[in-house]
Amino acid sequence: MLMTAASASVVLAQQGQFQPGATPQRNQGQGGGVLELPTLPGHQGGNSATSIPPLAPQPGQELTLPPHQLKSQQGYQQVTVTVTDQQGRYVTGLQRGDFKLLIDGQDRPIQFFRQDLNTPVSVGILVDTSGSMQPKIPQAQAAISEFIRNLNERDDVFMFAFSSRPFLLQPFTTNHYLVLSRLELLHAFGQTSLFDTILDGLLMVQHGRYDKRALLVVTDGMDNTSQSTVQQVVAQARRMGVLVYSIGIGDPNAANLPGIALGPFIFGGDVDQVDARTLSELSTETGAKTYVVREVGDGAALRSACENISRELREQYTVGFVAPDAERGGYRSIHVDVPTHPEVGVRVRKGVNVGGTESADASSPG
Repeated sequence: MLMTAASASVVLAQQGQFQPGATPQRNQGQGGGVLELPTLPGHQGGNSATSIPPLAPQPGQELTLPPHQLKSQQGYQQVTVTVTDQQGRYVTGLQRGDFKLLIDGQDRPIQFFRQDLNTPVSVGILVDTSGSMQPKIPQAQAAISEFIRNLNERDDVFMFAFSSRPFLLQPFTTNHYLVLSRLELLHAFGQTSLFDTILDGLLMVQHGRYDKRALLVVTDGMDNTSQSTVQQVVAQARRMGVLVYSIGIGDPNAANLPGIALGPFIFGGDVDQVDARTLSELSTETGAKTYVVREVGDGAALRSACENISRELREQYTVGFVAPDAERGGYRSIHVDVPTHPEVGVRVRKGVNVGGTESADASSPG
């Protein structure tokens, strides 16, 4: 059972009235500073958290990694490929020879291939706790709990809550009960720094132990305080090869009226319109997927979205290649086909940045 003092600490921290004893840890790059909350006192293991549903550990295959000699080559890149049939079901069991890889429209050999059948993943969970999420917090807790319970027991996970700034509720851990216990600390207050938080999440997930990395963002998608833009977030995700999945939760009391447009945002209208646009752009650019649940009370839709994301991470492929002319650096567009099964759909991130460039241009052709 969580301590009341710890819950109060999170509430005050999100309202800007609490500073933990430890010095806040801030990133030096893009994005907002990350405030790390103090560790909860007492026992945090699964046996003491009777309200937490049992996990569903899944046996996984041995993790196959590219040879060091290949991985150290200039221009080496890995991408995650998702293959589905015409009914949207995931297609597994394909071999390296089934795939065709195009870089900037030119055939390139696939030099590393892995069937990601329940291979472990490093996952970051970013949950919006701004004031607009007030009626949606219980559904967000349920969705995240469902996602965690379906993880591979070897997955390492961290969790941010964010409003006007991100709060690190749980650093990386393979003890999923710790992450589940932190869900009770979520409290809605303040503005929404969505893009800054995703940038911090992209930096944080690089500290994970596995080469396959993903973020799950649960939000209503209304960013109103970030210094960063969605283009900067996309550029960072391209550099890092991180899948950015998201679940946008709508407000059932939102009036379906025309809103006032200001840049990429719409105020006073249908908030779900922003969810579909900004969140889908992030997911599409990174080869992931966005789910928009337009009725906040629809628990079945939330559970289905979380189940689909968890299953997708277990039924993908990893493809590795060496980009041509890596020494000149820059953006490379990516296209993957399955010629042996022309009826299937293939999803992969639009491109990568290779070589000597230090920044990605999100407006690059894709």
